[in-house]
Amino acid sequence: MKKLLILLLMTVLALFGCQSQSEGNNSNENVSETSTQKELKKVSVVLDWTPNTNHTGLYVAKENGYFEEQGLDVEIIMPGDAGADQLIASGNADFGVSVQESITQARTQGVPIVSIAAIIQHNTSGFASPAELNITSPKDFEGKTYGGWGSPIEQAIIDTLMSVENADINKLEIINAGDADFFTMANQGIDFAWVFYGWTGIEAELRGEEINMVYLTDYSEKLDYYTPVLATNEKMISENPEIVKAFVTAASKGYQFAIDNPEEAASILSSAVPELDAELVVESQKWLSSKYQDDAPRWGEQKLEVWRNYANWMEDNGFLEGEFDPEKAFTNEFLPQ
Repeated sequence: MKKLLILLLMTVLALFGCQSQSEGNNSNENVSETSTQKELKKVSVVLDWTPNTNHTGLYVAKENGYFEEQGLDVEIIMPGDAGADQLIASGNADFGVSVQESITQARTQGVPIVSIAAIIQHNTSGFASPAELNITSPKDFEGKTYGGWGSPIEQAIIDTLMSVENADINKLEIINAGDADFFTMANQGIDFAWVFYGWTGIEAELRGEEINMVYLTDYSEKLDYYTPVLATNEKMISENPEIVKAFVTAASKGYQFAIDNPEEAASILSSAVPELDAELVVESQKWLSSKYQDDAPRWGEQKLEVWRNYANWMEDNGFLEGEFDPEKAFTNEFLPQ
């Protein structure tokens, strides 16, 4: 009986010990998980516009945990009235979506914004018009009405394209259409507008509306600039290069996923932003996925000559307000090898 009691006591103690060890292990796991969560660095990325397929890689990186893998807790925010560039430059957003045009102009005014990756390798924008108007080249702009947002740079770009074909911009009527979209303008007697084919062009296809496109890159190498790009500010680069590296690494993985899996990536974007037209997102993503990296050796890579060419065009047209150093406007150093 005594031996039996001793055996029972030893069994109870062993079970208690195993339970304590198990609880200890669970406790350690919970501490580890909590510690990991605490170690995630909170950063923000501001979009340049309402969410669309230019931004898919960011939503993929967030949903698939690529940012977390790099130790980041990323919040995607909208630009609001301040605008993305201002939020990035001031540090009120750690990262953001910008364009080469505005970064070039901003840096001549001493604004410390820097491009850290090209989201799309080549400029996919151009002038769209209903097919029945037969506007197939800049020469056809003569006698037509253009609807824009009132920026002097629009007229200079149109003039550049028309000059290639010895067309006269004075024979073109330019109207400030404000925020009206292409389809609204077309119904209001405006003949053509500046759009990105990957969104508006695809939407026209889905509507069954045939359009013609006159792409900027078909008429001027200097207008093949990076739009859009991921950007940050000089302070973030100098003080937190490891965070910049982590962000770009995760974003790169997100865009690579979108390149390889356009329909799945589209589904992720639609789930995150359900108000978007799901069919438009899928078709836009399928078209754009091949454009992200295009002929570059890796997604995000930027060339000095592209920055220099566009700056030269801006200077030739009187848009640079000061000295511009293209080598300081962008960097490839944070891209994965």
